[in-house]
Amino acid sequence: MKIGSYTLTNNLIVAPMAGVTDRPFRTLCKHFGAGHAISEMMASDMTLYAQKKSMFRANFAGELAPISAQIAGSEPEQMAEAARYQVANGAQIVDINMGCPAKKVCKRLAGSALLQDEDLVARILDAVVAAVEVPVTLKTRLGFANGQENILRVAERAEQAGIAALAIHGRTREQMYTGAARYELIREVKQLLKIPVIANGDIDSPAKAKQVLEQTGVDALMIGRAAQGQPWIFREITHYLTTGENLARPSLKEIREVVLQHLADLYAFYGEYSGCRIARKHIAWYTTSLPNSNAFRAAMYAEESTATQFKAVEAYFATLFDQTETRQDLAA
Repeated sequence: MKIGSYTLTNNLIVAPMAGVTDRPFRTLCKHFGAGHAISEMMASDMTLYAQKKSMFRANFAGELAPISAQIAGSEPEQMAEAARYQVANGAQIVDINMGCPAKKVCKRLAGSALLQDEDLVARILDAVVAAVEVPVTLKTRLGFANGQENILRVAERAEQAGIAALAIHGRTREQMYTGAARYELIREVKQLLKIPVIANGDIDSPAKAKQVLEQTGVDALMIGRAAQGQPWIFREITHYLTTGENLARPSLKEIREVVLQHLADLYAFYGEYSGCRIARKHIAWYTTSLPNSNAFRAAMYAEESTATQFKAVEAYFATLFDQTETRQDLAA
């Protein structure tokens, strides 16, 4: 699949997720076979750029190309300026957020709230595409409210504006993340447009990935929540789509190595205070399906330093290895 002049290594893309898809997570997902990853949403308000959170989100140092920066806002000229800033900062693709359903974003008439005003949508698309020479992509939803799905009109206008690729989450803003993603309209969009179309929503297994590709005919799949705590899902989907067979789940040893390396990367990226706190949710996601994880997480959340948190995770996996060896001895 191509986005502008960039050819992706495959058609699996990491969805932009606020508080999740930072540089360490994007790098990890690419290691496991994601062909592309989009940054966390960054506000177009330039007065916020000096904040520490914004500086972390705009840190692309050493990231594998193509680098994609997502911007959010509701003022066309402000969005255009944000696009120019991100390109100057190293972004090779700019992604426009018209899909975020969060209340704090929508109350500023940004994210998926923009879908209520198609004229404003058009002006933002035109302004951002005209502002930069790199490809501009769009992430959106089926519409703002159920029964008012306007994705066909928005998609057609996006192509007219020069958008290079369109990602669609198969729900309205009203649905948030409830109910099942609806792929029928995504299929209609794919049949309508010439630019690449990307399906997003509820793609949580290799079999589901194959189903969505066949049902919609899209060019690529975007995976978000299903990658939290299992970044190897990209490897599993690639294997299944290539061979028709399920790849064995990662061993306990590999999971341990991935978790510990991810923690080290988070600590190095964010520093002591933020690194420890941001790592907590990732540790929770990694360990949710593992034995005795509830008690472990309760204790882990109390750790206030990266060193003690890291040791707690090491100790937890050591216990799991001991339990596995005991079961193997009893079985013998």
